[in-house]
Amino acid sequence: MYKHTLKIFCAFILISVTSLQAQNYNDAIRLGFPGLGSNARALGMGNAFNALSDDASASYFNPAGFGLIKKMELSGGLSFNNFDNTSTLFGNETNDNTTNTSLNRISFALPFPTYQGSLVFGLSYHNSKDLSSIVKFDGFNSGNNSKIQSLLDGYIPYDLYLTDTSFNTIINGNLNQSGDILNTGGIDNWTFSGAIEFDKNFFIGGSLTIINGTFESVNNYYEDDTRNIYQGITASGEPQTNDFLTFNLSNNLKWELGGWNAKLGFMYQLEDLARFGATVQFPKTFTINEEFSLTGFSEFGTGQRYDLDESYNDNVSYDIKTPFELTGALAVNFKGIIVSAEATYIDYTQMEFSSGEGLSSSYITEINRDIKDVLTSGLNYNVGFEYTVPTVGLRIRGGFMNQPSAFADDDSEFDHKYLTGGLGYLANGKIGIDVAYAYGWWKDIGDNYDVNVSRTYQDVKHSTVMLTTTYRF
Repeated sequence: MYKHTLKIFCAFILISVTSLQAQNYNDAIRLGFPGLGSNARALGMGNAFNALSDDASASYFNPAGFGLIKKMELSGGLSFNNFDNTSTLFGNETNDNTTNTSLNRISFALPFPTYQGSLVFGLSYHNSKDLSSIVKFDGFNSGNNSKIQSLLDGYIPYDLYLTDTSFNTIINGNLNQSGDILNTGGIDNWTFSGAIEFDKNFFIGGSLTIINGTFESVNNYYEDDTRNIYQGITASGEPQTNDFLTFNLSNNLKWELGGWNAKLGFMYQLEDLARFGATVQFPKTFTINEEFSLTGFSEFGTGQRYDLDESYNDNVSYDIKTPFELTGALAVNFKGIIVSAEATYIDYTQMEFSSGEGLSSSYITEINRDIKDVLTSGLNYNVGFEYTVPTVGLRIRGGFMNQPSAFADDDSEFDHKYLTGGLGYLANGKIGIDVAYAYGWWKDIGDNYDVNVSRTYQDVKHSTVMLTTTYRF
């Protein structure tokens, strides 16, 4: 049988092709694009919290805010996320969603006695970003292209008896293409923070964070001859390959994340009227240990099925560095109504891959070049308000946030936009409970292979409910 004559070479080259193409600028965006944090009060105000930060969530927003804390504080919270994606492939619409509930924060703040001013330290665990997402697609591609054809430079179609001995195939598009991609995981932060009142009403703080987390992406892809176009033999001399039915390719990507980052914060309080905040988020360094596996099969009308006769696995490791994030903020208190706003500058072209183990230096250089060519900088902005109902103590909140797309050629419909709202109550100045809801929406696209020949157009809706409880003593 002709298939076995090149088996050793097939395995070697397939491993090279599949593993080296697993990393790209989307991995850097996954880690560098902002999350929603872990504080219900802040989220209810559109995360416009940099100039407030007067609770233990200051470790995430502005560590200088720890200087405003006068009592010991213990807080924790939960979050519920729903990610809904409606995709369109060749005019056919498909919807799917995924949910996730998790503990998102446990924080402790400890003020120390001082002769004047303040000195406060904090310890915190918080989930800075939920990485869950999903897309499902199904549509008939009437063009003369397919993933099978896009892989002819490698050995996958050959291994699955979809080509002849010269690596030619009778398949020339006109296939139904379907599949799904499910992403799960999150980024966890373990943070030590401290702040001092450097001068009257002027606070300086800093945070040092150890990062860990996981990410898994499961991608299933199918091409089916639903219109019975390919009735002949796909592999010459192999009659069992008559009447092609189905091609499948599935890959599984797993990350174990580690790393660290630091943040420097400043805050000035103008009596009870206003606060000004600013932070410098230094580049975050992520170390990624990656496992990649690939499986696939083909099926024919003769009842014959061929599987890739082993799972093609590879383990690599590398670092990703995210850019600086520079934030300026203002909060004003007017007769019980707090209005806050902030802006954050992020230059995504400064993200960088490095220290590749199992990856060539030329490949890392190519990824970093793509980052500078494809990505851009952006100015995130957040606005919010909080109104305290007199005598009742109920706090009503609302906000809006905009996170521009990291891609240079995207227009505003690809920006992540959120409307938020929330309620809070503080009993006897000690026990607080806050709940928030955020509704986000944006567009996205995805290519199954090549560029804009099998593209999903995605309409994303993201809902988050967050609960935080606080005890001060």
